Amino acid sequence: MSKDKHTIFGINGCIAILSTRKYKISDIIIQNGSKAESNGQITHLLGHYGGHVKFLSRSEFTQTYGQHRTQGIVVHFIAQIEEDLPSFNDDSGNKCILALDRIEDPQNLGQIIRTAVCAGVDGIIIPKHDSCKITDSVIQVSQGAFTEIPIYLVNNIHQSLEQLKKDGFWIVAVENSVDAKDWHKIDYKGKIAIVAGSEGRGIKKIVLNNCDFQTTIPMQGKTNSLNVSAAVSVILFERLRQLSG
Repeated sequence: MSKDKHTIFGINGCIAILSTRKYKISDIIIQNGSKAESNGQITHLLGHYGGHVKFLSRSEFTQTYGQHRTQGIVVHFIAQIEEDLPSFNDDSGNKCILALDRIEDPQNLGQIIRTAVCAGVDGIIIPKHDSCKITDSVIQVSQGAFTEIPIYLVNNIHQSLEQLKKDGFWIVAVENSVDAKDWHKIDYKGKIAIVAGSEGRGIKKIVLNNCDFQTTIPMQGKTNSLNVSAAVSVILFERLRQLSG
């Protein structure tokens, strides 16, 4: 997999990038007199990147980055964020992999990544085709959370789920169907892969047929479904509740 150039704006996201030290930092641009310049954590981190730091006047900074919400800091970096799906055959205990099928909205993907980190997910699968990749928009929405979780880029999500089954995972699809159990009636303990699809097209039939269980979140009122990032949040935190119980 190739390394790509990325940009992130804002204090929290930039701190996440600078703290991880996994990526090559090209430039750190800071606006003089900004919140970022007076942030103690950023000041500490800059000591590791002295030659890459540039301070700009407010007018210079605004001229280049004024269309973004930056809080006075921009980081350009080079990274290979996605990785290959490994074998989990030797893993035991509770483990959760989130597989995303046909999620095309970068806002949704970024929010899901952030939620997955907060809920203790062990990795996220995204397909190479027919799906949003890790773009700068996704990075921005995730607020740097992508640095804390493996993101596996696969050629075929159906085959990847087959591999997970061989490694001892149960596959649970988030799907509104007559065969689906309510979200809190599924046992999420052990090795679990949770599959979610886009609101518009859902999970591909071949992928859905490969799942052991289907789960749904009953709706009230006239709206018949949650945004996919909200639905994933409900499922992941139900799993966390079960593990904590």
